Amino acid sequence: MDWKQAWSTTANTTNSALDSLAPVCVPFAARWDLEADRRNKLRTPEHLKSLMGAQKEHNAARSTHSTAKSQQLTARAASNNPFAAGRRAARVASKAAARHERDTRAKLKAARVNYPSTLKARAIQAHSVHAVPSAIASALMSTSTLTIWPTTTSAVLVGANVAALALGRRKLRVPVDESLSLEERQLMERLDPSYWVEHAPDRGLSGTVTTPPAMEPGGIRCEIRLDGTWTVKTLADKVDSVRALLGARTALRIRITSASRGGWAVVSLATRSAAAGVSSLWTPDRIPADPLMMSLALDTETGDEVLVPFDERLLVSGASGTGKSWSFRPLMATAHLRGDLLLIDGKGEEANIWEAACRVAVERDEITEAVDEAHGEMTRRKVDMKARGISVWDGRQLTVVVDEGQVILALISKDKDRLQRLIELSSLGRSRGVVLWWATQYPLTDGGAPGVHKLIAPNLLTRFSLRVAGTTQAQVALDDCAHYAPHQIPDGREYRGHGYLKGYGPRMLRTWTLDDAGVRALPKSIWSPAKTLGGSAPRTPLHLVKDTAASSGAVSNRDKVLAAVQSGARTAKDVADATGLNKGTVSREIKTLTASGALQRTADGMLLPGQQAA
Repeated sequence: MDWKQAWSTTANTTNSALDSLAPVCVPFAARWDLEADRRNKLRTPEHLKSLMGAQKEHNAARSTHSTAKSQQLTARAASNNPFAAGRRAARVASKAAARHERDTRAKLKAARVNYPSTLKARAIQAHSVHAVPSAIASALMSTSTLTIWPTTTSAVLVGANVAALALGRRKLRVPVDESLSLEERQLMERLDPSYWVEHAPDRGLSGTVTTPPAMEPGGIRCEIRLDGTWTVKTLADKVDSVRALLGARTALRIRITSASRGGWAVVSLATRSAAAGVSSLWTPDRIPADPLMMSLALDTETGDEVLVPFDERLLVSGASGTGKSWSFRPLMATAHLRGDLLLIDGKGEEANIWEAACRVAVERDEITEAVDEAHGEMTRRKVDMKARGISVWDGRQLTVVVDEGQVILALISKDKDRLQRLIELSSLGRSRGVVLWWATQYPLTDGGAPGVHKLIAPNLLTRFSLRVAGTTQAQVALDDCAHYAPHQIPDGREYRGHGYLKGYGPRMLRTWTLDDAGVRALPKSIWSPAKTLGGSAPRTPLHLVKDTAASSGAVSNRDKVLAAVQSGARTAKDVADATGLNKGTVSREIKTLTASGALQRTADGMLLPGQQAA
C-alpha cells in the first residue's frame, strides 16, 4: 500500500470537504468578527473611566439604600403608629435611596454597553452557563456507570462554535487552471466567498454570499445566495456595484439571472465565447433535417446551435456596421434552397449579389411590381386552398425578404394600395406559404422615417437584434424582451454578427455568415407567378386601353434591349445608355430575355446574345 499516496488522497478529500462546508459558515464568522471588532473599538480608556465611575456610584447608592432600609425597619420596630414622624422620615429616605439606586443602575448599564466585554469573554460566560451545570449533572446522575451525555452535549455545543468560526475564517483554495488568463484568475479570487463576504458591505452588497465560482465554455459562472430582502432584480440593479467589487473592466459583459431555486441568483461573466473555436461560415450542411426549423446562430455561453422556425415571420434589426446583411444571408440561402425567394432590396447592394440566384427588386417599378405579384400569389393560393379544402399551404414556401425596410416604406408610404398589400402579406401570408422577413437598421414604428410599419411589426413574431442605437430601438427590435439590452452590445469588429433572440434568454448569440462567393455558388432559381400556377397557362392581364404601340408596329422596350446587346452593350448600364430606358425597365427586360434564352449572362456578369453565348 502506498501510504504517501493514501495520505495525499485523504488530505485532498478532507480539504475539498472543508472547502464545500466553508461557505455555509462564512456569514456566521463574518458576523462574529464584526461584533468582536465593534466591541474592541468601544473599549477605550474614556469608556473604561466612565464604567468605573458608574460602578462606584452604583455601589455607593446600594450601600445608602441598604442603610435606609435598615433605618426604616428600626423605625417600624420603635413605633406601631404608621403616621409617626420617625416612620414617615425613614420611609421617605428609603424611597429616595431606592430611586437613586435605580438611576445609578441605569447609568451603569449604559456604561457597560459603551464599554462591553470582549466577545470571547461573553462566549466563555455563555458556554459556562451550560458547561458547569452539565458537568455537575453528569456527576450526580452517575451511579454504577458513568453518565456522560450532559457533558457530551455541552462539549458538542462548544466544539460547534469553534468549528464554525474556523470554517468561516478558512481561506478557500481556488483551483487555478493553467488556461485561465490573469483577468479570469483575479475575478475568480474576488468571487471567492471569503473575499466577497469581507468586502461586500463596502459596496452595499451585505447579505449576499457567493459560492466557489466555476469556469465554463462561455466564461465564469457563480451562484449567489440572497439573504434578507434581497431579490434577483435588486441584485441586477446593483450590477455596477458588483462590477466595482470584482474590479471588472467596463466592457466585460456581466449578466445576473435567477438560479434554479428561490433565494439564489447566478452571475455570469463573459470572459470567453463558447463559439470561439467554431467557424462562423455558413454552408448548406447547416440546414437542419427538420423542414420547419433553420439554423440562426451559436450560443456564445453554451456552444449550442440555436434554431428558429422556418415558416415564421421574422424581424432582423441591426445598426449599420453590425453585420446585419452577412448574418441575414444564411437565412435567405436556406429559404432559397428550400423554396422560392423574393428579395426586395431598398439599397441595392445585396441585390447585386443575389440577382444571379433569385428574384430581386431594386428600382421603384420593380419593387411595386414585386409587391403586387407576391400579394397576387397569396390571393391565388387562397383560392387554390379553398378549392382543395385545406387550411395550410402544402407547397413551396415563398419567402419575401424586405431589406432595408425604411427605404421600402419611404417608397410606398404614399401608395396606400401597395402599402396595404404589404401589410396583408405580413398578416395573412403565413398560412398560405407566403412568409415575410423584414430587416432594418432603424427599428422604429413612429416618426417621419420608420424602419418597420406599426401594423406590420406586431405580426413579426420571431425577432433577432444585433446592436441597435438606443432603448427605443431595442423596444421595437425585441418587444417585451428589450431588457436583453441589444443597445449595450459593445461596438467592435469582434462583436459583429452578435445579438439576442427574443424569448431565448439574455444569452448572446453569434450568427452564421455567408460571403459573396457563397451566395454566387447557390443554384439559380428565379421566382415568378407564372411558375406557380400549377402548370396552367398564365392569365392574360386586362388592359383598359388599346396597346397602340403593338398595333402600329412600334419597337417595344424588349426589342430595344435585345438590339442594344446585339450591338455590343454588355452591361445593364450600357443598355440603359444606348436605349434611354430607366434602370428598372432595363433590368426587368433583361431578366425576361435571359429567362427565355434570348440573352445569356457570362460568369463575370456580362450580357451576350443567346446564340453567341452558345
